[in-house]
Amino acid sequence: MLDPKVKAEIDSLSYEQLLSAWRFASAGDLRFQGESGKYWAERMKELRALPDGDEEHTRASKSIGW
Repeated sequence: MLDPKVKAEIDSLSYEQLLSAWRFASAGDLRFQGESGKYWAERMKELRALPDGDEEHTRASKSIGW
């Protein structure tokens, strides 16, 4: 079960913050495993589905680089 505190933390992050953590996390990072990982991915998908979500994804991706 997803801890409400972890869920609230994920919900508080901007798309850029979510993407940056996702992109630069070490392999095996516990944030992206189990229920928290599933919710993290769902939250990113939800934000990207907003009317300007694709544009925000492009902006955030360019901002954080690779």
